[in-house]
Amino acid sequence: MLHKTQGIVINYFKYRESSIIVNIYTEAFGMKAYIENGVRSIKAKNKIAMFQHLTQLDLVVYEKKNASLQRISELKCSYPYKQIPYHINKSSIALFLSEILYKTLKEEESYPDLFNFLQNGFKLLDESNQKLENFHLHFLIQLTSYLGFFPETTLQIAEEFSINKINPFSSDLNLILTKLLASNFLEDINISNQNRSEILGILLKFYSLHVANFEEIKSLSILKEVFVK
Repeated sequence: MLHKTQGIVINYFKYRESSIIVNIYTEAFGMKAYIENGVRSIKAKNKIAMFQHLTQLDLVVYEKKNASLQRISELKCSYPYKQIPYHINKSSIALFLSEILYKTLKEEESYPDLFNFLQNGFKLLDESNQKLENFHLHFLIQLTSYLGFFPETTLQIAEEFSINKINPFSSDLNLILTKLLASNFLEDINISNQNRSEILGILLKFYSLHVANFEEIKSLSILKEVFVK
């Protein structure tokens, strides 16, 4: 049966000679994998550029119950990014966040609040002319509220670290984390490069305690190269 839905591309993998399997977080069905045949060929109807990280799409899709791979009938870009593909800082953040989402979003069911958070967050990333150094930190913290493990205080993080025998963090980092927990994307918090790297490490360790098989983030090195020099 055909359905209309909005979607956000998380990533894709090459499949056979000219096809891909693309993971899309949809408004109607949650995380779904679609096979797109021939998209890497010259004569492809849908160009590979439509499946870049975090691309926002209007979709008409086939939804077959219990199928591991679905198919796309029609698609178009619903919000063409003006800066993300061409701005090294923003494209690095997009790559990093797409990998985080691939490792954390597993449910195949509608979650409109989470979809709206992602959609609006990526539009803000694209449109904002403010400093971006802390965007990924804000995003990781706010995403936890939709995943079900938002830390109300830094004490909660510290206690979970202690239980799991993870080294404690300093009072300076505790103060920064406290500010981040109480702030939003648009609030400018002055954080040194070193502290930003350490805060990111704390948040990723916190995720690893709550997300099964939360393995190494391969794009982390690229993000650090751009923001933590």
